[in-house]
Amino acid sequence: MHLVPSKTELRFMLQWIFATLSGFLLSLFLIEVGEKPDVGVLDAAIGGSAIAFSQSLILRQPIISLKWVLSTLLGWTLVTATGVGAVGWIVPTTQMLPLRILNGIIYGAIGGFGIGFAQWLAIYETVPLAWRWILISAASWAMAIPIGSAFGWILRQFTQVFWSEILGLAITWLLVAVLTGINAYKLLVK
Repeated sequence: MHLVPSKTELRFMLQWIFATLSGFLLSLFLIEVGEKPDVGVLDAAIGGSAIAFSQSLILRQPIISLKWVLSTLLGWTLVTATGVGAVGWIVPTTQMLPLRILNGIIYGAIGGFGIGFAQWLAIYETVPLAWRWILISAASWAMAIPIGSAFGWILRQFTQVFWSEILGLAITWLLVAVLTGINAYKLLVK
């Protein structure tokens, strides 16, 4: 087991991170970030599509790329429609930090599981051990949302500006991109 990634692996991970963050930034121009009731299924579908399309550009197989976009769109739509919410675009309504962190872990795990399962539908036929993607996604979101939410909350306490919460969401997406990117090469490309 090697701990240092190869140049190819590192290049892919950096492309994955760039693609994910670029998709998130693009989504900010297409949808409005808000609290849970304000960000609906259509917003999640548009935002999820922006990110999935960006990620699909670096996937090497065209069939998987198309399936990736469609399954990710399905995942975001279903996760949001079931009441979990568009976890990458909603700002928690609670101002109690411990509750934000706990809810972030719970909603992150559920949302990440749903997104991961939907994306698994795109890769399970051609990717050995594809089921791991479901767990990777759930764990990544369960870690990233509470950290990003806490960052946004702390920054907002100092600035009293809502944009602090947007920076918290950007931190969330960065962490998701890094955590999933570490494993994406091994599962999706190698």
